[in-house]
Amino acid sequence: MRKLLIIGFGLLVGLTAGFSQHQAAFAQGRQMANGDTPILITADQMSHDRDLGVVTASGNVEISQMDRILLADTISYNERESVMSASGNVSLVEPTGEVMFAEYMELSGDFMDGIIKGLRIRLADNARIAAAGGRRTGGNKTEMANAVYSPCNVCVENPEKAPLWQLKAKRITHDQAEKTVEYRDAWMEFAGIPVAYTPYFSHADPTVKRQSGFLTPNIGSSSYFGPSLTTPFFWNIAPNQDLTVTPTVTTNERAYVGTEYRRLGDKSLTTARLSGTVDSNDDFRGHIDSSLKYHLNDTWRLGGALQRSTDDTYLRRYRFPASSSRVLTSNAFAEAFRGRDYASANAYAFQSLEANVSPGQSPFVAPFLEYNHIGQPNSFGGRSSISANALALTRNDGVDTRRMSVETGYRVPYLAPYGNVFTFDATIRGDLYQFSSQPVPGMPGDAESGFKERLFPQLGLGWKLPLARQFGTMSETFTPMAQVYTAPNGGNPWDIPNEDSLEPEFDELNLFAPSRFPGIDRVEGGTRVSYGGQWGVYGPNGAGTDVFFGQSYRLSTDDTFAAGSGLEDHMSDYVGRLRVLPTRNLTLTYRTRLDKDNFTPRRSEVRADVGPPTLRGTVNYVFFDNNASSQYGARQEIAGGLFAKANRNWKGGLTARHDIEASDLRSVGMQLTYDCECFTFDTILRRDFYQDRDLEPTNAIMFRLTFKTLGDVNTSASLNGL
Repeated sequence: MRKLLIIGFGLLVGLTAGFSQHQAAFAQGRQMANGDTPILITADQMSHDRDLGVVTASGNVEISQMDRILLADTISYNERESVMSASGNVSLVEPTGEVMFAEYMELSGDFMDGIIKGLRIRLADNARIAAAGGRRTGGNKTEMANAVYSPCNVCVENPEKAPLWQLKAKRITHDQAEKTVEYRDAWMEFAGIPVAYTPYFSHADPTVKRQSGFLTPNIGSSSYFGPSLTTPFFWNIAPNQDLTVTPTVTTNERAYVGTEYRRLGDKSLTTARLSGTVDSNDDFRGHIDSSLKYHLNDTWRLGGALQRSTDDTYLRRYRFPASSSRVLTSNAFAEAFRGRDYASANAYAFQSLEANVSPGQSPFVAPFLEYNHIGQPNSFGGRSSISANALALTRNDGVDTRRMSVETGYRVPYLAPYGNVFTFDATIRGDLYQFSSQPVPGMPGDAESGFKERLFPQLGLGWKLPLARQFGTMSETFTPMAQVYTAPNGGNPWDIPNEDSLEPEFDELNLFAPSRFPGIDRVEGGTRVSYGGQWGVYGPNGAGTDVFFGQSYRLSTDDTFAAGSGLEDHMSDYVGRLRVLPTRNLTLTYRTRLDKDNFTPRRSEVRADVGPPTLRGTVNYVFFDNNASSQYGARQEIAGGLFAKANRNWKGGLTARHDIEASDLRSVGMQLTYDCECFTFDTILRRDFYQDRDLEPTNAIMFRLTFKTLGDVNTSASLNGL
């Protein structure tokens, strides 16, 4: 049957009505156009009882007013009382995306007020509320009696079965203006079993992304703190800034407080984390970890960071985010980006958390200035470059250094016949040092001060020949390559302090680099040639294998490289890498450095990932031989994990780390997780063997429950008996 479209209930008058009736209809439609919001109706059948002033629509009725849409089988509208009654498959779609279902609704003509029977609400995040009845007030508040809230899906096989968890309350009030959902006399049921009661509870509705209030508390226990309670409070200061205050009350120690402030401006980003406590020894302990970035304009950016702690073990003891750092770094900076130029000015201060480093040995660096420029390619494809930096480094106890360095270079690539690729490099660098308290080698206790200059030119010529072929669905590549660098011998006198090149690491990544030192204070002089090759074969679906292997030869030895570095002799150690990806379920990576004389491994790193996502294992093995230039000794450890996913809900994992060199287990952990659309439950068991001053090895277990749309519940405990 043809549907009718009527604008305003006053336009329901049929074409056969009298002249006076037409006038009434015209007047009502005009009033709604001038002041009220128009109402649009579509239905299969419509009738108008002019004596009673009742309009009735039936059959797929749809009424829309602005962004609200009302659907029902039958709707009756009393013009005199401005009351609308809807029955049969009633649904009301709100502008926020919420949908209200009911057996029967009685609403005011503007949909703002009314009563509802057999109410069901689907919120914007797909959570649902069901109630025996409710009252709608002002178009933004719905009060429901004997109601149930749950974001969990209903069981398809058994719709009458209780969801995984739900909140039942004598009264639930959804205030769309305040954007809150409030519960009174509420029970939480888990799998149909009541587990918790509260006389009052509230949370933000799905339209709210940020709202002030208490976050989910955390209950825990440890051997140091004893039982503890953490109750975070979140303050939504503005849409672009917030503050979280996290007090923790313990039984064995005094309470401590952590805070985090965040602000995002039009051109800036600010974060600040602070904490503090007065412990049982009446000592104040605390830390600050803050940063600021400000974009002054399209060229300049300013900012800085401040990281400090009252003592070395505070962060790890109280488990704050920066607890894994060995050094806290504070700095202020300004940097500029324009075209092919970059400039920066920095200042640094450091706080070491190591037991063997005194505060006086930590340097203060200010200023640290840098400039870099890369030129446009010329007609030959070559381009020039220039870099400069200057720093002043000061210690209360140790060497003070002032340095200025300028380097200019030119690089030309050349594609020769038959696919040969050549690259020519030329650089020259000048350094000027002023130093004080520099120790004299071989003379313990003696130190000198003065100036030292260095001029270091270097020429380089590189070659490679990429080769490839296709056979069937497979492709094969082979690329032999070589690089020659020549420079004056030496260049590293004892009276040039070494601040940034302390631990060179020779591997396949820097085999062809102009210098294997990571910084400026040490140069790699003399003439050397590096050579190697890369071979790979690749198949469909990402499968493949590639190998890299190479070595360096130096015409004269360089005593700048310490014994064990792999670069101290004419012939260097061999460096290589192997990657094997036969299928998506197997990945093997092996990186190594082999002794040049007998191929004994001096460094080995192995990583293997085996298995599909349902059962996947990982193994990491690391071995480093003794290196006289390193502050760390030989190291050999293995770490691994086994991760299983039984189905879409259950997954778990086991991890462990073992120090082979010390024959000591460093850590072991287990995690079991259940996850569904409305609930996550984690069980985490961990044993840390780390020990440092007042930090002792710990055992801990943590249970974390996440009720989606509501928040987390965490509990943890120390297990010293394990």
